[in-house]
Amino acid sequence: MIKIVLNKSAVSSVRQSFLVFLFTSLLLCGCSGKSSKTIIRLQKMEENVGSPTTEAELKEAIKKYQDRVTDIQLANSQIGIWYKMLATRYLDAKMYGEALKTFQTAIQYYPANQNLYYYVGVCAGYMAKASLDFNATGGTSAERFNYLKLAESAYLRAIELEPRYVRSLYGLGVLYVFELDQCDKAIPHLETALSVETKNTDIMFVLARAYYVEGRYDEAVALYDRIISLTKSEAKKKSAEENKKIVLDASYAN
Repeated sequence: MIKIVLNKSAVSSVRQSFLVFLFTSLLLCGCSGKSSKTIIRLQKMEENVGSPTTEAELKEAIKKYQDRVTDIQLANSQIGIWYKMLATRYLDAKMYGEALKTFQTAIQYYPANQNLYYYVGVCAGYMAKASLDFNATGGTSAERFNYLKLAESAYLRAIELEPRYVRSLYGLGVLYVFELDQCDKAIPHLETALSVETKNTDIMFVLARAYYVEGRYDEAVALYDRIISLTKSEAKKKSAEENKKIVLDASYAN
C-alpha cells in the first residue's frame, strides 16, 4: 500500500487551501442569500474580515488576503510535489493506470513541467499495451488508440516546453516508428535528439529504422556504421550488422 504522510504544518496548509478554495468558488458562482452569508462567515473565520468600508479597513483586508494567497501558493506547490512523488511510486510498482491519473493531477499544479508530460506519455504507452493485451478478451482497439494519442500529445507538449528534451523526443520517435507507423513524423524528432546526444546508439537504431522504412537507405546504412564503430556491446554490434545487410539488400533490389 502506497502512503504519503502529512505533517501537522502540511495538514494545516491543506485545510487553509480548502477553505479559501471554497470561498473563491462561492464568490465566482455569483451566489447570493444564504451563500453570501456563508462567504461572510468564511471571511470572519479565516481572517476576521467582515465588510470593510473605510480606507484603513480596506487596506488591512487586502493585506490579510495577500498573505493568505501566499500561504495557498506554498500549499499548492507542496501538494503538486506530493502528487508527483505518489505517481512515481505507482510507476515504480508498475501500476500504470494509477500513475497516469496521478501524473495528470500533478500537471494541474505544475502545467509547465515537461517532466510530468513525459511521464504521462510513458504511462499512456504502457496502458496502450495493456489495452492490446486486454483486446483478446473483449477490449477495444479504440481504447488502445486513444492511449497512444494521449502519449503522443503528452510527448509533444513536453517538447513544446523544452524543444531539446531528449527523453520525450526519443519516446515520441519510438511511438511513431513502432506503434503508429508514422516514420516520416519520427525522423525530425529523432534527428533533434541525436543532435543533442550524438553517441546515443538507442536513438540511432530507431532513426535508422525510420530511414529504412522511408526508403532513405544510404542514411540508414550510415547510421548502422556509426553504431558498429561506437558500441562496445557485441549484441548491439551484431544487430546493427544484420540490419545493415537488410537495408543494403533492399537498396540493391531497388
